[in-house]
Amino acid sequence: MKTVMLVDDSPPILMSMEAILGRAGYGVIKASSGEEALHKLQGGARPNLVITDLNMAAMNGIDLIRAMRQMAVTRFTPILMLTTESAMDRRQEARSAGATGWIVKPVQPADLLAVVRQMVPGG
Repeated sequence: MKTVMLVDDSPPILMSMEAILGRAGYGVIKASSGEEALHKLQGGARPNLVITDLNMAAMNGIDLIRAMRQMAVTRFTPILMLTTESAMDRRQEARSAGATGWIVKPVQPADLLAVVRQMVPGG
């Protein structure tokens, strides 16, 4: 089973995305902060894809991506940025940090699954 790590400080977003991905047959690892995500990764979590919010307290999504790209286990893991922002400078900052792609909230279930299937073939 392919696994997706969801990182978002919004419980409703985490629950809705977990439900969408779970119904599609994906395993889901949830983290409510960048720090929690790093802790889970350091503890052995090995997602096939990470979807992280941009705007979170303490460690934002871009800082999380930078930290993940420094870890051997997630250096090449696809990472999607999920945010309400669509500004090109923020997209470029995320790409420079190592983001694979960008999803603008709110995302429709079919669109989310299409992107996940593209990022995680055979999922």
